[in-house]
Amino acid sequence: MNERRVSEHAVRLEAEPGVWLEGTLSVPEGVSGVVLFAHGSGSSRFSPRNRYVAEVFEQAGLATLLMDLLTPGEEEAERWTRHLRFDIELLARRLQGAARWLMQVPGLERQPLGLIGSSTGAGAALVAAGRAPEGIQAVVSRGGRPDLAGAVLPAVRAPTLLIVGGDDTQVIALNRQALAALRTHKQLEIVPGATHLFEEPGTLEQAALLARDWFLQHLATAAREHPAGEAPP
Repeated sequence: MNERRVSEHAVRLEAEPGVWLEGTLSVPEGVSGVVLFAHGSGSSRFSPRNRYVAEVFEQAGLATLLMDLLTPGEEEAERWTRHLRFDIELLARRLQGAARWLMQVPGLERQPLGLIGSSTGAGAALVAAGRAPEGIQAVVSRGGRPDLAGAVLPAVRAPTLLIVGGDDTQVIALNRQALAALRTHKQLEIVPGATHLFEEPGTLEQAALLARDWFLQHLATAAREHPAGEAPP
């Protein structure tokens, strides 16, 4: 099967007033949805794991935006103080800003939007989805901390998939707690033999395919319910 052609663009967007963040926007031919990545602390838009997952999505027709949620100055301070990695409100606000920016990109403005988060980024993705239920059509947590979304979890309306490594026992328990709090269509998938970062052979591929299929299903459903050209709800 021929690979889809993908156009890749380095972007700089204003996620909050006066806060400019760097990202990589990749748009495949025949695009059918957009996925915004929210990585955890200590990672960046150049993360090999996120880049691999993004390529799986792109070959399925999903555009991707990988971005840094902190400015370079904040990243440098974070290395010493670790004061921002659990600032879920800050990260969620910036995700919401990036989502608004995506909806203004020519060719993507009418595409359904999903969020995927890892580690603390999963909590931020769910807070963003809960705060803007009309704008986010699907959420995936990969090795994430969805429990960090706390009281916002019952407000999430987007179908949500939680993916956890089978050997990541503490995080499995936290994901089960979050699953119980969600009031939307939800599912927990445990990848056997995987630890927190899905570094074991074949496990990241399994997680990527589970996430891809979730987005393809639920973003396609959103596109059918609100076709391009129709006013949003």
